[in-house]
Amino acid sequence: MIHIQDIVDLAAKRGASDIHLIAGLRIKCRIDGRIVDLAENVLTPEDCEYLAKEMAGTKYELIEEMGELDCGGTIANERVRINLFRQQGNISAVLRILSSNIPELHSLGLPAVVSKFPSLNKGIVLVTGETGSGKSTTLAAILDCINHTRNDHIITLEDPIEYVYKSDKSIINQREIGRDTESYTNGLRAILREDPDVILIGEMRDLDTIETALTAAETGHLVFATLHTNSAVDSIDRIVGVFPEARQQQIRLQLSTTLKAVLSQQLLVKSGGKGRVVAAEVMIVTPALQNLIREGKTPQMQSFMLSSADQGSMTMDNCLIKMFNEGKITADTAVNAAVDELYVRKRVMGQ
Repeated sequence: MIHIQDIVDLAAKRGASDIHLIAGLRIKCRIDGRIVDLAENVLTPEDCEYLAKEMAGTKYELIEEMGELDCGGTIANERVRINLFRQQGNISAVLRILSSNIPELHSLGLPAVVSKFPSLNKGIVLVTGETGSGKSTTLAAILDCINHTRNDHIITLEDPIEYVYKSDKSIINQREIGRDTESYTNGLRAILREDPDVILIGEMRDLDTIETALTAAETGHLVFATLHTNSAVDSIDRIVGVFPEARQQQIRLQLSTTLKAVLSQQLLVKSGGKGRVVAAEVMIVTPALQNLIREGKTPQMQSFMLSSADQGSMTMDNCLIKMFNEGKITADTAVNAAVDELYVRKRVMGQ
């Protein structure tokens, strides 16, 4: 009988980010963004149930009641996040292997202006992108830089906690949704009474969370948060659109005064096919962009980002072209990841 420790150990050695256990299939894992076989043996329903019981322990019975179970722990010396669920009558599992090492900010290959984010004193910085785009890693590197350079109080709200920090110059409290606090909304309201300097919100999901985050930034805190949007401009519309129309002008005004930057990123396969590299769009909020946010003229922001490149802003398409010219990604990868395919294709393929 195969054990979960052996599976996690093998996946970690191969550099996998996720493991998939499904009855009737070989053990699968995700490496460099692609699903591949981890082992040859095909899992039976009994195998999956055995592995699920290994992972869930005494909580296994909860799957019968709810149909799924979130849990986590350390397996084969790797921190893992686990989701167990029933499908077609059988147990399946997805495990995310969480990195134990926080990378240094300069090592991530992000635009140079991002190195200034840890020195901000107040306002909101958004890091956006689809699931698995490296948002958590970027934010961890930024917070760890603050941790080693500033005497601050950092509080994080995460679902789940991915990177574990060791307090250095700063003191750090990490709160996990469902374990340390009931929800983002409740946790964020409590944070404002806990003397924070820097706040990390794992995800701005709803009106209450966004509203409290804006209030925190207005009252002199530095707030980092994530959104599942694919561009800097989309992030503005997403935040404003959460609110009733009668309140949207007020929210635009608050955003225009508190938003400092939006970093939108995606992970792409490197030239050569092994490993991944981050492509990033950065919108630094200038006085001109503040006016556009306040006036609701988001369609014009893209052109203003182009004109404020000297202040650090960069569109996703120009980042892709730069990465192609540096040999980091192929022309096909650049085109497939582009916002304006024709624009990028012309500059990387001459077509």
